Amino acid sequence: MRATHLYGAGDVRVTDAPDPTVQHPTDALVRVTRACVCGSDLHPYHSAPAGEPTTIGHEFVGVVEEVGAEVATLSPGDFVIAPFAVSCGKCEFCRAGLQTSCVVGGFWNDAHLGTGGGQAEAVRVPLADGTLVPVPGVTPDTDEALLASVLTLSDVYGTGWHAAVRGGVTAGSTVTVIGDGAVGLLAVLSAKQLGAERIVLMGRHAARTDLGRAFGATDVVAERGDEGIAAVRDLTEGGSPVVLEAVGHRPAYDQAVGVVRPGGVISRVGVPQYEEAPVGFGSLFGGNVTLTGGPAPVRAYIEQLLPAVLDGIVQPGRVFDRTVALEDTPAGYAAMDAREALKVMVRP
Repeated sequence: MRATHLYGAGDVRVTDAPDPTVQHPTDALVRVTRACVCGSDLHPYHSAPAGEPTTIGHEFVGVVEEVGAEVATLSPGDFVIAPFAVSCGKCEFCRAGLQTSCVVGGFWNDAHLGTGGGQAEAVRVPLADGTLVPVPGVTPDTDEALLASVLTLSDVYGTGWHAAVRGGVTAGSTVTVIGDGAVGLLAVLSAKQLGAERIVLMGRHAARTDLGRAFGATDVVAERGDEGIAAVRDLTEGGSPVVLEAVGHRPAYDQAVGVVRPGGVISRVGVPQYEEAPVGFGSLFGGNVTLTGGPAPVRAYIEQLLPAVLDGIVQPGRVFDRTVALEDTPAGYAAMDAREALKVMVRP
């Protein structure tokens, strides 16, 4: 089969890879029908050392082609969503809705699970009953806009939702979202769904912040640094009670600390690209600020979010603004890296 591989920083290639096979009775084989490039994929794209190529990609949907003897909830032909974390569905963390901490699970491209990446023609899915979510009525030929929205449930929509849930967004909340990437925009959508009254989006790319307004942002602040902090604190009358940080770089964290009000909450879902962050008296401790977030257990949210997607009530798939064939995946990475695309869909 063909699969996307990362050979080093900036070096993405689509090359031949062994066809996946059922290795354990709890496995399923999925033929990928849609995948995508995640903003977090750009981190290794920028920094991976040259060496042995690795597969990449963790967001995909597709059709089950084969199941192991112990798979009970799936059958060949099922259209499924594959969350970005593999989970058993049975351990204490899975039962608590924290599948990203599954005691036997892991992630795509994980050596201990022997999984490949999702930007490929097919994927072996371990622990298939706990991981995959079948979507009755959807096929690879379903309307493209709906398929795009279903695909967001593999990661970015659930991650934006997780940010808002962990931040404690409720009816009437004032929320600031830092970052106008796909996760930030879907954090805006999620905050709006949860009843936020005022949503300030910090971003400076007009096409993206316009979509943010369509998703529910009431205000946009393009400034950064001290100027941006002052603007948000003015809009929120002294600081934002809830801050959703959807970037992962240190300047975004510093922005979050700057705009949060005493007693507020910072919810981080951007994959952190720094080793340390201040939590001392002058930042979080002195203001009694809560720091929360983490890798989103999107598997816990899919059944909750899926009905409104299928009914067309919400359209998170609007974050996709470019589609490429699998063979052109390297161009998709380059476009996202150059900020020429917000989020790229891949069609094997």
